[in-house]
Amino acid sequence: MGELTMHALAITIPTGGVAIAAYLVVGLVIGVESMGVPLPGETTLIAAALLASQGQLNVAFVIGAAAAGAIIGDSIGYYIGRKAGRGLFERLGRRFHHFSEERIEKAEKYFHKYGVWTVFFGRFVALLRIFAGPMAGMLRMNYPRFLAANATGGIAWATTIGLVAYQVGDNADKIFGQLSIWALVAIAVGLGTAYVVYKVRKRRNPEQAAPSDAVPAGLGNAVESADA
Repeated sequence: MGELTMHALAITIPTGGVAIAAYLVVGLVIGVESMGVPLPGETTLIAAALLASQGQLNVAFVIGAAAAGAIIGDSIGYYIGRKAGRGLFERLGRRFHHFSEERIEKAEKYFHKYGVWTVFFGRFVALLRIFAGPMAGMLRMNYPRFLAANATGGIAWATTIGLVAYQVGDNADKIFGQLSIWALVAIAVGLGTAYVVYKVRKRRNPEQAAPSDAVPAGLGNAVESADA
């Protein structure tokens, strides 16, 4: 996906001219993704930053286009979610895997627990990056607070990813890919270890196997939170 996006961006670059079309592509892809459509926004930003590291684009304009796309797209997504309500997610869930009921509930849980911080930090998480705007609108989050978190999160995300990709150069896609893979591995190992520990404790204490006492209070709360 990264190579295809790079080629697409490269085609739009006028030889010896200002690459306005490339910046528009960056802003458009990220903006549409932020509205709730699963597009490769972060990959597009990385690809553009790679081109900037090769001298074909200006990294400041790449970051500016990405931040603008994120802020505008999230704001449009906010109003879509506010107007359409939960019915929008239910309809999308029947057609697209990204909007499954499980994922919607997980995103909603984050919003209820962390509020506007979900909007800010959600920009760095693929799932929340798609849901943040529409979900905030559906839950009728205060718009000025949403806009503040949206703007600061969008700028922070675009600057961080853009500069890291620009500095790293051609290895950016590999590094980001490895981080994603190792993050998934770490989560899987952590969950697997927790499950094994729980099973071992349960076997060592059969008298606690009754439904009311099967899980220690603290672990029980954690399991309930994970299933919520």
